Amino acid sequence: MKPYISHKRVTFDFDILDTFEAGISLLGTEVKSVRNGQGKLEGAHVVIRGGEAFLVGASIPPFQKANAPKTYDPERTRTLLLSQKELARLGTEGEKAGLTIVPIKLYNKNNKLKLEIAIARGKKKYDKRESIKARDTKRDIDREIKRAV
Repeated sequence: MKPYISHKRVTFDFDILDTFEAGISLLGTEVKSVRNGQGKLEGAHVVIRGGEAFLVGASIPPFQKANAPKTYDPERTRTLLLSQKELARLGTEGEKAGLTIVPIKLYNKNNKLKLEIAIARGKKKYDKRESIKARDTKRDIDREIKRAV
């Protein structure tokens, strides 16, 4: 299950606390565009309003610009399809201080497009430095093990 679009920096910028799988309502040209690998989730987040979840800030261009409606907005707000229990949990968790709901990846499951979202806490600068340091030491250790074998 290879993702069509993924947010590559999400694990670097955030500590992932819990993940959910949500359906997403898209137009036909957007579906073809996503399956073609176009679009980006960087800078996007999920907002819970009035008992519904919305994806805000994601950019999905139309498949063919010439055939798109003139009023088409690639960064429009898109509705997420979640159960009532998941919406209630996301609503309570999203209101806590320091937590945000971020998209991780957009992928195909049983011929339907799904969006993996996560409740996350933003990392501080020193946490990011620790992540870089841990990644570098792991790379050095793997390199030494490979050289020894």
